[in-house]
Amino acid sequence: MDSLLRPVTKDDLTIFFEHQLDREAIHMAAFTAKDPTDRVAFIAHWERILAESAIISRTIVVDDQIAGHVMSYEENGHPEVTYWLGREYWGKGLATRALSEFLLHGNQIRPIYARAAKDNAASIRVLEKCGFAIVGESRGFANGRGAEIEEWLLQL
Repeated sequence: MDSLLRPVTKDDLTIFFEHQLDREAIHMAAFTAKDPTDRVAFIAHWERILAESAIISRTIVVDDQIAGHVMSYEENGHPEVTYWLGREYWGKGLATRALSEFLLHGNQIRPIYARAAKDNAASIRVLEKCGFAIVGESRGFANGRGAEIEEWLLQL
């Protein structure tokens, strides 16, 4: 099977921006930008990501189309993983395949953590299929919902 992942380029950011405008995706992800329609802030955020050597980011590519991204970053002294798929790629096992590949080749540091809104069953299922287990919970303000919500902390 061909690799789903390649390094992120600045050319990918336009598609990433379009993906994160989806209202249903924003609600599911919950912890999003304050204003997802602010293209300037989005591009500046990604330029900081791409400039930071400690952040590992990959573009998910399917049939020569950008499907989303997966990355790891440092949070409270521990690596965390996150991902985002365009809605047209949901429900096809792609998130699980891409995250599995990322964990095998992109970031092999263990333990590695992830977070998901408690009601984001699809993301929790992806993380569990990749070997993550729930190890804690927290509450935080979710811009995507305009409210404080509960989230699971998972570890691999």
